Parts: sequence; structure tokens; C-alpha cells
Amino acid sequence: MKYLITGITGQDGLFLTNYLQKEGNNVIGISRSKNNNTFLSNLKYLNNKIDLNNIEIKNINLTISEEVSTFISEYKPDYIFNFSGPSSVYESIENPIESKNQIENIFLNLVDSCSQNNCFPNFFQASSSQMFDISENKLNEESKFLPKSPYAEAKLNVHLKVGDLRKRYDWNINSGIMFNHESEFRDNNYLFMKIINIAIKIKENKETKLTVGSLDLIRDWSYAADFTEVIHSIASDPIGDDYVIGSGKGTTIKEVIQIIFSYFDLDWEKYINIDKKLLRKGDSEKIVSEPKKIYEKFNWKTETSVENLIEKCIKFKLKN
Repeated sequence: MKYLITGITGQDGLFLTNYLQKEGNNVIGISRSKNNNTFLSNLKYLNNKIDLNNIEIKNINLTISEEVSTFISEYKPDYIFNFSGPSSVYESIENPIESKNQIENIFLNLVDSCSQNNCFPNFFQASSSQMFDISENKLNEESKFLPKSPYAEAKLNVHLKVGDLRKRYDWNINSGIMFNHESEFRDNNYLFMKIINIAIKIKENKETKLTVGSLDLIRDWSYAADFTEVIHSIASDPIGDDYVIGSGKGTTIKEVIQIIFSYFDLDWEKYINIDKKLLRKGDSEKIVSEPKKIYEKFNWKTETSVENLIEKCIKFKLKN
């Protein structure tokens, strides 16, 4: 089997590559970066026995349809996992047109190239919980969508397109509506790493305050590695469908801060500053999944607690 992973150097691509390599599969990845040393180093961190000879990374511009079509016609993948495109909501607000176009055009170039080359691989599209409307209830595949950012709008447009393509071509194309998932490989501009970095600086007397927009927002945080097996299961299932992927458990920002500061033996209340201007307009108070469908279909649920996830992130940060 030939596996194609777009956005391979991100955390989802990294964990999926490691998972596929355990069974000796050939993986080809597409990345915007020409320097993949960090990706390869992180793979070795996960598995020091991994065979890098079975992994090939191409530097292809997925926003250029001709490049994508040429690649698909030559490689003819059996599986495509699309993790490519901007992943930051804040970035999409600062650059709305560019972010929205990238997410939508990358997906369209991939699926158009497949149909033009009469190549219909098992396809997994990474959708987002950001697509949902505000709700006090847990969110499932039938919950109402109401995107509030350019990132969420683009993700929803792609998500709806997945359903259309599934019907039109009888294509095994799937959408995984992924709730917040973090790992030790996240960039420093994501919440977990921001809090960890400030806590380290406070411990070293290099910082005095941690500023956050709220302590009360509730999110469904999971360990990205826990998603890997079920993403592969969804793509491998002969019947294409949409699935909510999350833990079903909510954690407040306050609880995340308490766990991190406790690790460093710090009294978090002495260092917190609340600035509500940091909150995005219309941000949901609570975003928690109801992963009943995916549990019943694949007998899958997350294994790593928020406490263990945070500990993994802290240990990796301190080591590196």
C-alpha cells in the first residue's frame, strides 16, 4: 500500500508516520518546509528503531493544481491523509483570505487531481471542532455548525464537500471532526506550550506573570497520538463517513494551569493575570465532544489523561 500524508511534519503527520512504519509501510509525505531535520529527529524520539528509508518527503506546493495533478498521476496513492494547511485560528483572523484559500484550495487540488486521474484512494480529511455552533451540550456528528473564524469557515466548506464527493463518486472519502489535541511536538504559539514556557521562566525567575484571556473556557483536550490508530481505521473502513474524534471530557484552562504550575511546585494564583481582550469574539465557553459513534463503530476511545499529556509536553520541553 502507498500512503500519502500531506502536512506530514505536523504532529498528526508525525504520529501517523510512526504508526504506519511499525507495519513496514511505505510513506510519502508532502511538506511546505525544505528542512525536515526536526521532523526526522522527532520520529527518532518516538521510535529510535524506525526505518527512515521507507519515508520520502516531497516539497510540493499543494496550492498549485498542476503540481498536485502531476504528482498524483505519478504516485497513485492507495491512501491520502490530508493534514495540510494553516492550523491556527488566530492566524486565520490575521490573514483571513490567505488562510481560507489555502485550506480550501489544497483540498480541491487533491480531490480534483484524483478524479482527473481516475484515482480514488481511501481519503481522510482533517475537519475541526471549530466548525460547531455554541452549545452547552456535548457535540456530535449531528450538531449544528456555525463557524466563527475564517479557519472554521474554510474547514466547514471542505467538510461539506467531502459529503458531496462521497455521494457523487461512491468514494471512500472520510471526514474526522477533530477536537483539541496536543502533544510534545506542538509549536510554542499553542496554549499548552505557552503556559509551560511561562511556568519554566517563572521558576527560573525570568518571568513574573502568566496572562490568559479566561480561566473558565472548557475544551476537550486529547493526546494527538491517541487519534492515530482510529484515523487509520476510519480511512481503511470500506464505508466512508464522518466522525467526531475526541475524549468526551472537558477541562478548564484553570485546571490546565494548575497541573502545569503544580509540576514546577509553583502557586499558580500568585502569577495569573486575566486579560479578556485576548479572547476571540464569539468564542465558545465550552467545546466538548460526544464520541459515541466512533466508539460504537471502532471500539475506540482516548487512553491518555490530560495530566499525562501535560507531563509528556513538559518533559519534552525540558529535555529540548
